[in-house]
Amino acid sequence: MSVALSMGLETVLYHGYEATGDVTGFPNIGTYLIFGVILVPIYIMVISWFAGEPRDTKTGLLGVSYLVGIAAQMWIGMFILTVIIGLVFYGGMPEPLGAAGPSNDSPIFGFL
Repeated sequence: MSVALSMGLETVLYHGYEATGDVTGFPNIGTYLIFGVILVPIYIMVISWFAGEPRDTKTGLLGVSYLVGIAAQMWIGMFILTVIIGLVFYGGMPEPLGAAGPSNDSPIFGFL
């Protein structure tokens, strides 16, 4: 009975979504939308720092370093949070680091 209940809970939690075949996050449509459309104003801003008048290369490089630092902080923080959530609630590392798909020996199903 415990196995049947566990499989039933997995069906409810995962809603039939399968693993993305070791490409979680890339190169799905959201990636193209974010980097190709939404970030266009940022691209224009960075290009204008170096191609516009008056040019100040030192300030432009400072701005680029700020943008890289903020982006790295967000991506690294979310990566660490994703790993913690995967370990605590799903019993293993997320898909690019661990096995694809749901795990039957997850701690969330351990009480069943």
